[in-house]
Amino acid sequence: MFDKLDFIVEKYEELGHKLSDPEVINDQKNWQRLMKEHAELAEIAEVYKVYKETEKGIEEAQMLRDESDDDEMRELAKMELSELQDKKETLSNDLKKLLLPKDPNDSRNVILEVRAGAGGDEAGLFAAELLRMYTRYAELKRWKIEVLNTNETGVGGIKEASVMIKGNGAYSRLKYESGTHRVQRIPQTESGGRIHTSTATVAVLPEVDDVEVEIKPNDIRVDVFRSSGNGGQSVNTTDSAVRVTHLPTGLVVTCQDGKSQLSNKEKALQVLKARLYERELSKQNEEIAEQRRSQVGTGDRSAKIRTYNFPQTRITDHRIPITIYKLEAFMNGEIDEMIDALATFYQAEALKTLES
Repeated sequence: MFDKLDFIVEKYEELGHKLSDPEVINDQKNWQRLMKEHAELAEIAEVYKVYKETEKGIEEAQMLRDESDDDEMRELAKMELSELQDKKETLSNDLKKLLLPKDPNDSRNVILEVRAGAGGDEAGLFAAELLRMYTRYAELKRWKIEVLNTNETGVGGIKEASVMIKGNGAYSRLKYESGTHRVQRIPQTESGGRIHTSTATVAVLPEVDDVEVEIKPNDIRVDVFRSSGNGGQSVNTTDSAVRVTHLPTGLVVTCQDGKSQLSNKEKALQVLKARLYERELSKQNEEIAEQRRSQVGTGDRSAKIRTYNFPQTRITDHRIPITIYKLEAFMNGEIDEMIDALATFYQAEALKTLES
């Protein structure tokens, strides 16, 4: 670990010198790239610097404890040594975490898709509630939300919906939500008072730049049709809804919530790029994903990742597992406790891999 840290500090200092070079400054594109790389290494370099200073302090305190003739000074040295050793252990753990490979998508915006699963109308109602939960969560985070597409059931639920959530670190927080969510409760349509089980699926896709995914014009087919559902005066009057089919993969994306055909086409292409990017990323990381699935049972969207039990007002995540008895607040977007627990768990699993 320390060889790697020494290399990082050396690289950090080298980048600092380059950034002050007039030739580099004049090449703004290169300068911005180096600036970003320098900023990414800054925290590790600073923490390692404090770690080295702490080690030096420990050596001095040990020397004072062992060689001083003054009893009071020796006692002070013992106290300082204990504090410095605790600090060194904390810094060591911090450095291990900082050395963990970062998810390159963590800082990205996300496209969040919710679909009704098994359970008929109740599944559609639950899907709508999940969408509202994530919308409320985004609002609490002061993130921007843009509806891309909704397909309603007619009884207040949704068959499927997709939204763009724009905010710093949106993907880093929401990426744990991908999977099948299960609800257990008495549906509004149930007269016998029996508890039913229904499901909805959630997909969280990182937004991608145009340069990362190239879609050739000949690889897509664009169909237009009239919008349906709630959408104002343009609904059922103009062919503004757009369906984009990616011919090589068969992926289909529909958008109808925009006011114009052009707007819907742009949104559909945005979603298509995100899905293609995720597919390619999955291929590249299949070995890692398989290992993760075998360890914690995740990675497959067909797996039930969480249960929402309304009679017992509890939410149980089956990956850790963790149970929270704050269902009403949770459904109102207060999901940070769950996300923090998941992030901590996966970080600990990554640390085990790093140490082994």
